[in-house]
Amino acid sequence: MTTPGGPPGIATGVLELDRSVPAQVTNAVVKIGLFGAFAVALVLAPDTVAGKAMGLRAPLFLAPSVLVPVIAWRRHWRPYPHTADGLLSLPFLLDTLANLFRLFDNYAITDDILHVLNWALLVGAFHAFRFRNVGDQRDARLLGYGFGALAIVWWEIVEWLVSEDGLGGADGLALTYGDTVGDLLASSSGGLVGSVLAVRLLGPRVRVREPSPAP
Repeated sequence: MTTPGGPPGIATGVLELDRSVPAQVTNAVVKIGLFGAFAVALVLAPDTVAGKAMGLRAPLFLAPSVLVPVIAWRRHWRPYPHTADGLLSLPFLLDTLANLFRLFDNYAITDDILHVLNWALLVGAFHAFRFRNVGDQRDARLLGYGFGALAIVWWEIVEWLVSEDGLGGADGLALTYGDTVGDLLASSSGGLVGSVLAVRLLGPRVRVREPSPAP
C-alpha cells in the first residue's frame, strides 16, 4: 500500500520539488559526494584529516544517507523525499569537505559560516519531512527554530565526546568555551533563517476546496 504523498487536499512546495528532476539529480550528487569524501578522508588521504576523528564521524555523518532511503522504502513514500534527503546530507558533506581542504585550520571564519549554513539546511530538511504529511503552518517557524536549537545542543555534546577531553581523543578540534557559545549562537541563528525560508518555500501552496456534501 502506498503512503499518500502529502496531506489530503493540500499541495505543498516540497512535493513539487520531490517530483522534479533537479531535486533528484542534486540529491544523488550530494550523496555520492558524501560517500566519496569519506573514502578520500579514510582511505586515500587520512593524513589530511589527522586529529579530526573522521573514523568516529563516519557512522554519524553517513547514517542519514542510509537510513532515509530504507525508511522511505519501508513506508512506501511517494514521491521519494529527495528534497529532505538532500538537505539532510548536504551539511555533512560541507563539513567533511571543509576538513579535507583544511578550511577550518586555515580560515577561522569557516566554522561560523558552516554553523549558520548547515543549520539552515538541517532545519530545511526538518520542514521538508514535516510538510510531506502536515499542511498546518501554525507555529511552524517557531517549531523549526526549536528543532535547530535542540540539534546544536546535542551536536556540541557529541563534538565534546569525540574531542581530546572526551572519549574520542581527537586533538584537532580546538574546542573552547568561547567556540561553543559562538557555535550555539551561529547555529540557532541559521536555524531561524532556515525555518523562515523553508516554511515559505516548502509549505502549502494550494488548498483544494473539498466538494460540498449533497443536500
